[in-house]
Amino acid sequence: MVLFAVIDIIGSTPIIMSLNSIGGKVQARKASLVSLAILVVFLFAGGALLKLFNTDIASFAIAGALVLFALAIEMTFNIELFRNDGTSGQSTIIPVVFPLVAGPGTLTTALSLRAECSVENIIVAIILNMIIVYIVIRKVNLVERLIGRNGIYILRRFFGVILLAMSVKLFVSNLRILLA
Repeated sequence: MVLFAVIDIIGSTPIIMSLNSIGGKVQARKASLVSLAILVVFLFAGGALLKLFNTDIASFAIAGALVLFALAIEMTFNIELFRNDGTSGQSTIIPVVFPLVAGPGTLTTALSLRAECSVENIIVAIILNMIIVYIVIRKVNLVERLIGRNGIYILRRFFGVILLAMSVKLFVSNLRILLA
């Protein structure tokens, strides 16, 4: 659920629809597979990267919790803290794969979850989320017709609050580890 809230593919449907309407056809399979690869590689290589910078998973999890907190504030209050200033013309990779699906928040979340969950469970969660990403991107017009623009708005706010609660839990539990 944490990854689902962070990825927020339902909340990203207006962006994907807009990209499709201006001629930048978003490829569902490519977006989900590239995102899957990035997340799994980062899940394993992220630990080595942390060692390179002499930090631990609990510290990274606290930093990740702060990033999640900021993302939750964005989703809940509809304000922009992180700006998407990627290149144009590459709709599937930029901005869909990065930063919408496998962006800083998702990468931080995946690695931060290692402090509380087994790697196998995280990989299953990533795969399930990429299946959902694939389905939503593939059927983006159907998703909008089913839940409507107001439904997308409500879901985005709802998952923003859920993500806010999860970020607080992640922060507090890892702060206890560091202080112990």
